[in-house]
Parts: sequence; structure tokens; C-alpha cells
Amino acid sequence: MAGRVEGKVAFITGVARGQGRAHAIRLAEEGADIIGVDLLGEVDTVDYPMATPDDLAETTAAVARLGRRIVTAVADVRDEDALRAAVDTGVAELGRLDIVVANAGISGTAAATDQLSLRAWQTVLDIDLTGCFLTAKVALPHLVAGGRGGSVILTSSMLGLKGQGWMAGYVSAKHGLVGLMRSLANEFAHALIRVNSVHPGNVRTPMIDNASLRGMLRPDLESPTIDDAAAVLGALHLMPVPLIEAVDVANAVLFLASDEARYITGVALPIDAGATAKG
Repeated sequence: MAGRVEGKVAFITGVARGQGRAHAIRLAEEGADIIGVDLLGEVDTVDYPMATPDDLAETTAAVARLGRRIVTAVADVRDEDALRAAVDTGVAELGRLDIVVANAGISGTAAATDQLSLRAWQTVLDIDLTGCFLTAKVALPHLVAGGRGGSVILTSSMLGLKGQGWMAGYVSAKHGLVGLMRSLANEFAHALIRVNSVHPGNVRTPMIDNASLRGMLRPDLESPTIDDAAAVLGALHLMPVPLIEAVDVANAVLFLASDEARYITGVALPIDAGATAKG
């Protein structure tokens, strides 16, 4: 039985770990080959470690074990030339492009807005918003040239649909992605290219499960674990689930990438255990 994205090729940013890895594996399980990029370097305004070459190797091996091809490159989503080279090389090797998942992102600096440095503000906007713009910019010509339509999925956040203090850069960038998504949906519908955004809640990835955030959420403990922080995190969700798994987001990405969603475009889809439904 053919997979839901059998024979298609997906371009995924931030592919080395977390949600990006989950998307690569889930799409590969359903028949897609993968073009993947990741920074594999630190960001000085972020207080948790970024992905490593070993992380990218693990993603590559996981896709290969599924019998699918994967072409990877080290690229910063803020670097248009590097992104274009990565996708051009991947398409030349794999023969086509059908799916784009602009997933790379950082949480940025947690601070009151009047204490937030311009550098920290600009970095999160450059990666989380401009990085998605550049990803779409370099990939869309391949989708148009292919003449088969396609699916572009931007990774926003539950905080792209609701407010939150002390994260002005992140919240602004993730709200901005909704505007970018709707603009692209209008511009490329004529070519049967669908553009949607996904809005995860608290996902069990290094962006959430790291010493800095755990300590901020539970300052009463010396070395809090993710389980210690769960009660605080869970207060953001409507359902009694403090953390969702990356595969839960990947399942939504798979749906939006598949022909099952062939007439769905311009939609902001929450996968957030009801967080955006809370009063």
C-alpha cells in the first residue's frame, strides 16, 4: 500500500532534532524523500544548546533506515544563499520538490520587554520569521516549476495565536508567521500550492526541556526536571497534558502535506491541547 506522500520530496529546516526530526521521520514513513538543513551552531542570545552534527547524523540514519533518501546541508535560515544552495542541490539529486516545512526556530530571550535587548529581539525575528520567509522564497520556484502544486507548512506556535508576557520577540515573530502564511496562500493558490501554519503547544523538545527554562519555571528547586516543571507548563493547556510529543505535530504536518488536505490553504492549525481555546 502506497504511503500518504509516496514519491514526494520534502524540504525541512531545523531537521537535526526535535520537531524537525519528527517531521522528517513521519514523512519518510509515508514515502517521502527528504532535503534537510540545520544550523549546527550556537546562537549567542539563546541560553540552551543548539543541535549538533551528531543530532543531524541521527536524523539521517533514521530516515535511511526507512528506505528513503535524504540530502542534508549545514545552513543558517538567515542566509538566503546557503538556503538556496541547499534546496537547489537537494532537488537536483532527488528530482523534485513537493513539500516545504519551514520549521527552524528559537525561543529567544525571556525578559520583560523594557529589558529586552535590540540584539535579542532582532535575532529571534531573523530566525523565526525572516528564516521562514527565506525558506519559502528559495523553495517556491521549485514548486511552481514542478507544475504539480505542493504544500508549504510554517511552524508557528500557540503563542502565534494568543498573548504571553516576557517573550515579546518570540510572540511577535510567531504572530507574524500567520500574516506571511496568509500572504503566500493568496499568492500561490493559482498554482495549486497550499500554504498553512501549525501552532504547537508545549512540545517535549530541547526548546522546552532545558536547564534554563526548567529553572525559570521552578526557581524553588535547585535542579528541576521536566517533570518538576510540568505543573507550570500544564497550566497553559486546556487538556490535562503538560507536554505533547513532537510526533503529534508531525502527524498534523503529514496531513497538511498529503492529498487529504488538497483543498486546505490559509489555515492556522493549533496542535496545542486546547491552549488557544482557553478564555
